[in-house]
Amino acid sequence: MTDFADTFPPRGTRSNAEPADPQPQGIYPPTEEMLNEPVDPAIARAQENRLRAVWQQPQGWRYWSAVNNSEVGAWYSLTAFAFMLAAGVLALLMRVQLAVPDNDFISADRFNQFFTMHGSAMMFLFAVPMFEAISILLLPAFLGARDMPFPRLSAYGYWSFLIGGIFVLGSVLFDVAPNSGWFMYPPLATEAEGPGSDIWLLGLSFIEVASIAAAVELIVGVIKCRPPGMRINLMPLYAWYVLVVGGMILFAFPPLIAGDFLFEMQRSFDWPFFDPERGGDPMLWQHLFWIFGHPEVYIIFLPSIAIAAMVVPTAARRPITGYSWIVLSAVGTGFLSFGLWVHHMFTTGLPSLSLGFFSAASEAVVIPTGVQLFAFVATLMVGRVKMILPMLWIAGALAIFTAGGLTGIMVAVAPFDWQVHDTYFIVAHLHYTLFGGMIFPIIGGVYYFYPFITKKKMSDRLGRWAFWLMFTGFNLCFLPMHVTGLQGMPRRVFTYPEELGWNALNMVSTIGAFVTAAGVLVFAWDLLRPKSRQPLTERNPWGGGTLEWAHDVPDPGWGARSVPYITSRYPLWDEPELVGRMDAGRFYIPDAPEGKRETIVTSAVDAVPQHVARVTGPAWCTIVAAVFTGGAFIFPTFHWYPPAIVCGVLAIATVLYWLWTSTAQIPEAPMKDAGLGLRLPTYVSGAKAPGWWAVFITMLGDSTAFASLVFGVFFYWTARPDFPPEGADHANLALAALAAALIAASWGATRIARSQNRRGNVARTRILLAAAPVLALASATSLVGAVWLPDMDPVSHVYPAMMWALVVWFCAHTLLGVIMQGYCLAGSVFGKLTPRYDADLWNTALFWHFKLVMGLVGIAVIALLPRML
Repeated sequence: MTDFADTFPPRGTRSNAEPADPQPQGIYPPTEEMLNEPVDPAIARAQENRLRAVWQQPQGWRYWSAVNNSEVGAWYSLTAFAFMLAAGVLALLMRVQLAVPDNDFISADRFNQFFTMHGSAMMFLFAVPMFEAISILLLPAFLGARDMPFPRLSAYGYWSFLIGGIFVLGSVLFDVAPNSGWFMYPPLATEAEGPGSDIWLLGLSFIEVASIAAAVELIVGVIKCRPPGMRINLMPLYAWYVLVVGGMILFAFPPLIAGDFLFEMQRSFDWPFFDPERGGDPMLWQHLFWIFGHPEVYIIFLPSIAIAAMVVPTAARRPITGYSWIVLSAVGTGFLSFGLWVHHMFTTGLPSLSLGFFSAASEAVVIPTGVQLFAFVATLMVGRVKMILPMLWIAGALAIFTAGGLTGIMVAVAPFDWQVHDTYFIVAHLHYTLFGGMIFPIIGGVYYFYPFITKKKMSDRLGRWAFWLMFTGFNLCFLPMHVTGLQGMPRRVFTYPEELGWNALNMVSTIGAFVTAAGVLVFAWDLLRPKSRQPLTERNPWGGGTLEWAHDVPDPGWGARSVPYITSRYPLWDEPELVGRMDAGRFYIPDAPEGKRETIVTSAVDAVPQHVARVTGPAWCTIVAAVFTGGAFIFPTFHWYPPAIVCGVLAIATVLYWLWTSTAQIPEAPMKDAGLGLRLPTYVSGAKAPGWWAVFITMLGDSTAFASLVFGVFFYWTARPDFPPEGADHANLALAALAAALIAASWGATRIARSQNRRGNVARTRILLAAAPVLALASATSLVGAVWLPDMDPVSHVYPAMMWALVVWFCAHTLLGVIMQGYCLAGSVFGKLTPRYDADLWNTALFWHFKLVMGLVGIAVIALLPRML
C-alpha cells in the first residue's frame, strides 16, 4: 500500500504556497493499528443516536418531503414499474385485436394510439427511468456512501417524472394520445390534428430533463462520492456501468431534445424544419431521433448487464473473471453505440458507402458485447455455482438476449434489412433484445437486492413460477413473429385479411402474451404482497462480497454507520473484519455532532479524501419546483402560453430559493475531524466540489444539444440545394459582431470577478457582476436585431427558421447566465458568497466558459457561415 501520509501537512501548519482553501490534514491512509483501536461503547452509542436523529425520515404526511436515496429510489422504481404494467396492458389489448383476422375489437385510431404509447412508455417511462431509479436506490450502498451528492435533485427528478408520466400516459384515457408511433416521424406527426403530438413532444421533453438530471447525479456520485481508497480500478462493476450509461444519456438525450425543440417550433409557429415545400427535410428528424434511439438500446441493455455483473460472482462464489476486459468492453459498447444510428435508416435511400460503414459498425458492436457475456460464462465455469433464484433469471436473460443478438446481426446486413424492415421480424428482434437485455435481468436484480432494500426475502417458489411463465410465454409470443415477419406481415397494422395465412401464428402469439402477463402478475404479487409477518432476513443472505451487503438489519436509515477505507474489489470477502469495524464506527465520519447530513467526497481517480460534504435533507421545494416546471411544459401543449410563462418564472424562483437556502452554505467551522486522525475541509470550491462537476457534466450535455442544432445547419446545406436560397437575406454582420464582442465582455467580467473576489476585492467583484448581465442582455439584443432587421421571416423558408432557432437558443442560455450572475451578485451583497466561500461564483464562471464557446460558434454559424456557403 502506498503511504500518502506525507501529502497531508501536520495539523495547524500551512505553507505560504497553499491556496486560500484549507487542505486535508492528518494521516492518510490509516494504519492497521488505527483501525484496530477500541471504541468506547458509550461514545459509539452516542454517535449512533446522533446519526439516527439526523438521518431519520420525516413521519406522517411529511414523509413525502423525503429526499433520501432509499425513499426516492423506491418511489422511482415502483412508479416506473406501474408505467410498465400500464404499457403491458396496452400490448395485451393490441394482441387481442391481432388474435384473429378482420377483428374490430378496437378501431384503427385507437390501435395507433396504443402502439405509440406502448413504445413510448416502455422506452421513456420504464427502461431508462428504471435504470436511474435502481441506481439511485443502490449506488450509495455500493460505494459505502451516506447518500447521493444532490438528494434534492434526485427528488426533483422523481416528481418531474411522475407528473410527466401521468400526463403523457393518461392521454390514452381521453382519446387524445399521440398516434404517430413512438418515433413520431414527420410529416405524419407534424401534421397530425389535436394535441397528441404536442403531448408526446413536450411531455417527454419534460421527462428527458428529469432523466438528464438523474444522470448528472449518478455520474457525480460515482466520480466524487467513492469511499477513501476505492480507486477507479477497484469500483464495483455496477458503478462502472452507471458511469458509462450516465455518459451515454448525457450525449444521447440532447440530440432528441434539440429535435423536439425544432419539432415543436414547427407545430406551434409553423417554422418549416421538416416541410420540403419550404426547404425543410423530414430526414433531419430521423437523424436526430436515431442518434438518440440506437444508443438508447444500449442505455437499456448495459444497466441490466451491470446487475448480472453483481449476481454472477455471488452465484459463482468467486470474483468476476476479466474485470478489466469487462470495463473496457462496456466503454467500447457505449462508444460504438453512437455510430449505429443509420442502422435504422437503411431503407431511406442513403448512399452505398454509408450503408456499408454503418452495417459494419452494427456488426462490430457485437464484439464488446460478446466479451462481457463470455466473461460471465467464464466466471461461472471456474466458480462453484449455486443456482440461486436471481441466477435463474440471469441465465434466462442470457439465452433470450443471445437469440436477439443473432437476429440483430441479420438485420445489420442491409439487403436483409430491406426485406424485413417494418415487418414483425423487427418486432420480434426488438423484444428479444429488450426482454433478454432488460426485463429478465431487472427482475433477477429485484430478487437479488430485495433483502437489501426491505430486509426481507421474496418467495423462491413464486419467483420460479414467475420465471417459467414469463420465459415460456415470451418465446411463445415472439418466436412466431419471426415467421410472420418473413411472411410479410407489416408492423403497426391493426388487422389483416384471413387469406394471408397469418391466423394461427398470431393466435399463438396472443396466447403467449397472456402467459407472459400471468408471469408478470405472479412477480408483481410477490413484490407487493404484505410481508409484515415475515421475519427479517439475515444480513448478507446471498453471501455477496461488495459493500451493499454491509447494510444493517433492521435499516437504521443512515446508510453506512461509518464510511470505510477500501482496498479491494470484494471487501466483504477479502476483509472479514470490515463490517464489524464499520458498525463500531472505526472509519470516517462516524458521528454527526453538528446535526448535519454528511458524506465523504474524494478525488476522481485515486479516491483520496478531499472534504466532508453537507447533503440536503427533506424539503417541499422539490415538489413545488417540479409542479411549476411541469406547468411550463404542459400548458404549451394546449397553446396556453401565458400560464406556461408564469409557471416557468415560478419554477425558476423556486429553484433559486432551493439553492439559496440549502446549497453552498457557509459552515460553522472550516475544518472537521473526519476520524482516523484525518481532518477535512467542510467547504471547497472549483474542481474539488461536487457542484462544479455537476455544472461541468450538465454543460457537456447542453453543448451536445447545441451541436445537434449546428449539425442541422450542415445537414440542410448538404441535403438541400436551396440552403440558403439564392438571393436570401443574411444576418446583419455588424450587429452579429457586436453581439460576439458583448458576450465575450460578459464572460470576461464574470471570469475577472471570480479572481477579484478570491483576492478579497469585494467592491470590484460586485461592479463586475453588475456589469456582466447588462453586457449579456445587450449581446442577446444585438443578435436578435441581426436577424430581425434583414426581415428574415422564419415561416417563409427553413434557412431563416434555422437561424432564428439558433438565436432563440442563444437568448435562452443568455438569460440563464444572467440569472446566475445576478444570483452571485445577490450572494455577495447578502453574505452568502465571500472571498473564501465562493463555490457559486466558480460554478457560474464555468457555465460562462461553455456559454462563450457556444455563443461564438452560434454567431459564426448565423452570420459568417451562410456567406461562405
